[in-house]
Amino acid sequence: MWNPSQKVLGVVGGMGPLATQLFYRRIIEKTDAVKDQDHLDMILLNHASMPDRTEAILSGNTDDLYRLLLADILFLETSGVAAIAIPCNTSHLLVDQLQTETQIPILHMIRETASSIRNAFPTIRRVGLLATDGTIRSGLYQQELLACGIEAYVPGANTQKLVMKIIYDGIKSGNEIDYNDFITIEGELSANGCQSAVLACTELSCFKEMYRLPRYYIDAMDVLAERSIEACGKCCKT
Repeated sequence: MWNPSQKVLGVVGGMGPLATQLFYRRIIEKTDAVKDQDHLDMILLNHASMPDRTEAILSGNTDDLYRLLLADILFLETSGVAAIAIPCNTSHLLVDQLQTETQIPILHMIRETASSIRNAFPTIRRVGLLATDGTIRSGLYQQELLACGIEAYVPGANTQKLVMKIIYDGIKSGNEIDYNDFITIEGELSANGCQSAVLACTELSCFKEMYRLPRYYIDAMDVLAERSIEACGKCCKT
């Protein structure tokens, strides 16, 4: 039985599993806590069999994806959570529609990230967008960043293939990553005047963890973890 004085966080995870475990760890590491009881109560669904989000978006058929996401959200709602986090950028194409089906607030990872960049880095006007083809096709980051006065630079086709290679052939597949691919990506961002870059895929959050990327890279997972902590009435470490 949950402590009635504590707000419970619901997480729709498994997209992918490695990224979900990192999200859980980020919440633990970012919570201002000195004992177990200071941490968040959570229900984490590791829905690894969820259909591929990019495939669904590029095919134009997101019905099955929506149905399964909605089922998870309604399960979390009946389980008594106070807020829901979905640590998968690409799935956020459906979040506003999903929100109409539940009274529980779904934290909008993309919107919160754009707002965080504007507030933390007010002089930034152009950022690189490192994301799946599905996230780029959705246009959500471009839209939310533009609303904050920031232009999103999307890598060219050949460089975007390298981003997808790192995400799918590297992190998701558990294979070795050729860091030279990332050097090529960095070179294009620099050559096109990007003042920073958004890691807009949670597999890239894993990549950041592996290679200790510098602060130039703004991690959307970090933003979602912090907003999740705050939504449950806890404080983030300063």
